[in-house]
Amino acid sequence: MFGFFVLVSVQAQCEELRVQMNVPYGKHARQVLDFYPAVSESPTPVVLYIHGGGWRGGDKKTNPHAYLKQGISVVAINYRYVQHAKEDGTMPPVKAPLSDAARALQFVRSKAFEWNLDKTRVGATGGSAGACSSLWLAFHSDMADPLSEDPVAHESTRLQCAAVVGAQVSLDPKQLREWMPNYRYGAHAFGLSDFQSLYEERDNVLTWIKEYSPIEHVSKDDPAIALFYGGEVPLVGSSPKDPTHSGIMGVKLEELLKKIGVEVVLVTPGKPAQRYRNASEFLIDKLR
Repeated sequence: MFGFFVLVSVQAQCEELRVQMNVPYGKHARQVLDFYPAVSESPTPVVLYIHGGGWRGGDKKTNPHAYLKQGISVVAINYRYVQHAKEDGTMPPVKAPLSDAARALQFVRSKAFEWNLDKTRVGATGGSAGACSSLWLAFHSDMADPLSEDPVAHESTRLQCAAVVGAQVSLDPKQLREWMPNYRYGAHAFGLSDFQSLYEERDNVLTWIKEYSPIEHVSKDDPAIALFYGGEVPLVGSSPKDPTHSGIMGVKLEELLKKIGVEVVLVTPGKPAQRYRNASEFLIDKLR
């Protein structure tokens, strides 16, 4: 029995030693990631964790153990905030965090052999802005560039699944106000000071909205999606207390995904979990 505990302890220590913190995937100080490897003789699936914070704050710190116990590795990323985009002239500002998420995913895939990862089994998760970023990756067409001189850019940005919490599914002010008359989040994504300005300037930034709003990229070949929301029972057309994270957005995205035949799970107040109680349960099932 003593030998068993020693073996478990040594294995845990080895796992901790293999963890890599603040691995750079770009040149900016925020373009770093933490890699938590699952112990496995064969290549492991991987979960990409994208933190929330409105693309203006937050950090990659996370607890990976639910996944590691199931033989799934975890990568948690930091990324440039919208304020950093303004500093280096990136427009619209939301391009910085979203393109960083794509680049981090490509970087992880480029490390598949070295890190013992199965690049065909990658899922994404996050809350709020991290959830929006995850959905953007899940729906966007592949951003791989096979002609690039940079080998990392050759890697795919497509996901096998995504499970998110409190996701913004759209950045279109007109669409969002139709769903929720009191909606007021997202102007900073396009470098504007307030939501009313975004609403009034919508036609001028419509190209950006079409590119960076997740729902605009939905297609029938998209991966399985799970959406988890708290708050009030979602009622389209109402004004919820927290419109930024309202399940109304999940209702509308579910409606579209079901219409075109994409697998989707929606859990909201009034619509309890049938099979998956949280994002990790969904990702573990799909990636294993």
